[in-house]
Amino acid sequence: MPDDTNDPREANADQAKAADSAKADTPNAGDDASLEVGADLETLLAENSDMRDKLLRTMADMENLRRRTEREKADTARYAISNFARDVLTIGDNLKRVIEHVPADAAAQDPALKSLLEGVELTERELLNMMERHGVTTIEPLGQRFDPNSQQAMYEVPNPEVPEGTVVDVMQAGYMIGDRCLRPALVAVSKGGAKQAPQPKPEQGGNDFGTGGPANDDFPNGGD
Repeated sequence: MPDDTNDPREANADQAKAADSAKADTPNAGDDASLEVGADLETLLAENSDMRDKLLRTMADMENLRRRTEREKADTARYAISNFARDVLTIGDNLKRVIEHVPADAAAQDPALKSLLEGVELTERELLNMMERHGVTTIEPLGQRFDPNSQQAMYEVPNPEVPEGTVVDVMQAGYMIGDRCLRPALVAVSKGGAKQAPQPKPEQGGNDFGTGGPANDDFPNGGD
């Protein structure tokens, strides 16, 4: 009678083979999982770096915007009165003309006229002080080198005793507001003397300021 009972040793051998096969497959599965985790980590790191870069750029843009806004706000506060101040300067010019056209002898002989003149002078000083408190200052170009940024040359005066390009007369005072020219000074400029600047400049019509016209056309109509 044939014996159908399985040999326990064969069963144990089959189980050992299955266990060895499972152990052989386990490292491959672990390697695949590690690769997937590594790829995900690299993706997350790249996304994090990109987001950090965008954040830094946004912060830099916001800081630049804040600084620009503060600068524009300061400029607005400083230069908002430019048109008003330019109109007020006309009043100061008229006061100065009154003072200049009153003869000193006449004021000395007439107490009433002298008192009136002192009142006009006091008003002019107070007006200039008020303008200075708001950032408006007088340009003092007499004897200085001509500056086209804050002065307008009306004519030239032949004078070999002073360097060429020197302001020798001021016909109308100029004013600055902050670091900007509110109204250019109307001046006369010398020619015929020694050059002030060592570097050579191309001559136009025999002088540095052109022929037959103002040297500075940046401020037509008194800087308006």
